[in-house]
Amino acid sequence: MQPDNILLMTDSYKVSHYKQYPPGTTRVFSFLEARKGGEFPAVTFFGLSYIIKKYLAGSVVTMEKINEAAAFFKAHFGSDDFFNRRDWETIARWHGGRLPVIIKAVPEGTTVPTGNVLLTIENTDPEFPWLVNYLETLLVQVWYPTTVCTQSRAMKQMIKDAMITSGADLSGLDFKLHDFGYRGSTSNESAGIGGAAHLVNFKGTDTMAALVVANQYYNEPMAGFSIPAAEHSTITSWGRDNEKAAYENMLAQYPTGLVAVVSDSYDIYNAVRNIWGEQLRDKVMFREGTVIIRPDSGDPLLVVLNLLNTLGEKFGYSLTPEGYKVLNPKVRLIQGDGIDKRSLATILAGMLGDKWSIDNIAFGSGGGLLQKMDRDTCRFAMKCSAVEVKGQWRDVMKHPLTDPSKKSKAGRLMLLKSEGKFITGVEDPALNEKNYLVRVFENGLQYEVPSLAAVRDRAAL
Repeated sequence: MQPDNILLMTDSYKVSHYKQYPPGTTRVFSFLEARKGGEFPAVTFFGLSYIIKKYLAGSVVTMEKINEAAAFFKAHFGSDDFFNRRDWETIARWHGGRLPVIIKAVPEGTTVPTGNVLLTIENTDPEFPWLVNYLETLLVQVWYPTTVCTQSRAMKQMIKDAMITSGADLSGLDFKLHDFGYRGSTSNESAGIGGAAHLVNFKGTDTMAALVVANQYYNEPMAGFSIPAAEHSTITSWGRDNEKAAYENMLAQYPTGLVAVVSDSYDIYNAVRNIWGEQLRDKVMFREGTVIIRPDSGDPLLVVLNLLNTLGEKFGYSLTPEGYKVLNPKVRLIQGDGIDKRSLATILAGMLGDKWSIDNIAFGSGGGLLQKMDRDTCRFAMKCSAVEVKGQWRDVMKHPLTDPSKKSKAGRLMLLKSEGKFITGVEDPALNEKNYLVRVFENGLQYEVPSLAAVRDRAAL
């Protein structure tokens, strides 16, 4: 089995599509967009560089892969008639295995209102018009990191707004939403690209796969950071009667800096009021650093407010100029259970309503950050918008009677910006220098490889 066989990375029915274009078709032009009507009014584009470098760049078509694909498709379709072996062999021999297409895309990290073109692709060799949409299946998968990045950025905006309202220190914004999503992801790859998408907006993560992706594909030596933290096994292994000793051990093992301690293995309210707030209070107060208490069950808003009030009573608090309470810097909370965009909004509103500054808390999100979404969250689709037949370009589009929202665009498209607003238009050579879509791939070569630092700058609030 050949690793990453590009011939097999498509939908089954696309194998037969080379026979279905009009006679004389020499070029196909297709585009990707997030249609209007999704969950967000705009999307923050991310993840294409990963797809290109991992799957498209270089000599990806070989005779070994062609032979393997031929055997697969014969077994799959029950016939040799559907596989375009001749063209694939031509690509392998005459193009050195490099894919004869050009891809242009908006720079990663750019936030573009829905309904605009994000990416275009067309073939560079007139012998292979069918190749453009053969690659659709793989390219459309950029929906996932883009949707994670978009949602993460929206959550960051919510947190930032609440921090400003409550007079919180915005220097801590990049660490307010921590990625807990590794174990809940569908695969190591999804954890990596989804977690990297989150790191466009934040710098806190426990998803190591995301750090590897950011390093290998976005030239970032270290994209995210974490701290020592307890899990239930390291607390419950001490036994219920020794809960205090388990917490005390955390203080002894990590005598300085930040340390997070899950404290709801038994009774979170007893742990905070009696153990942390009384029995270990002096050790917390004299420790060089901050103890971050983590609840992990119950109604997130009710638990957070209860614990803030208890910690305020036991450790004291001050007031921001805006009149919001800030706990003694020796203690903080992290709410990592049940956090998604909606619950985050609820907790932030509840804290502000109870006059607690957002300085007091950080959030962790797992499934709500990396898994609670699909391609329709932002309504991603890739469609053919123009074809060249017998030397003449013609516009093509779909316009289904039963769902006008799926009407696609026509023509060879470009993305412009006028008076601060993005506008999708038809390609005009006179406006090429103003086209926001830049060449990222052509004939097997990857161009415009972005650094995570540059992506972060574009995505900054």
